[in-house]
Amino acid sequence: MPRSERSPLLLAGLLAAAGVAHFASPRQFDATIPRRLPGSPRAWTYGSGAVELALAAGIAAPRTRPLAAKAAAAFFVGVFPANVQMAVDWRDRPAPLKAAALARLPLQLPLVLWARGVARNGEGRS
Repeated sequence: MPRSERSPLLLAGLLAAAGVAHFASPRQFDATIPRRLPGSPRAWTYGSGAVELALAAGIAAPRTRPLAAKAAAAFFVGVFPANVQMAVDWRDRPAPLKAAALARLPLQLPLVLWARGVARNGEGRS
């Protein structure tokens, strides 16, 4: 299978793994929810996990791939504030944890570009 054909499935797998993690280990995600959001952090954690699972399913299916991949790109932009919150909250943690939180910030851009590329390459296919 050429790389371009694997790329959507890899992106779907990444989103599915993240979605499952939100349900399997929600506490770590609760801590990243910006405090300004209404409602409980757990509701946002479960909601974002469900969205990630839905996006994974949409990207895995060729028919819905372009729309789901565009939605994934928007989702990656939308969760950026949670990554910023995590970096702020973890500024006093041990160096490896602080480095991991800071490393998440620039990784958001490649995820957005990856999802946009999957959307672009998936258009016109059934």
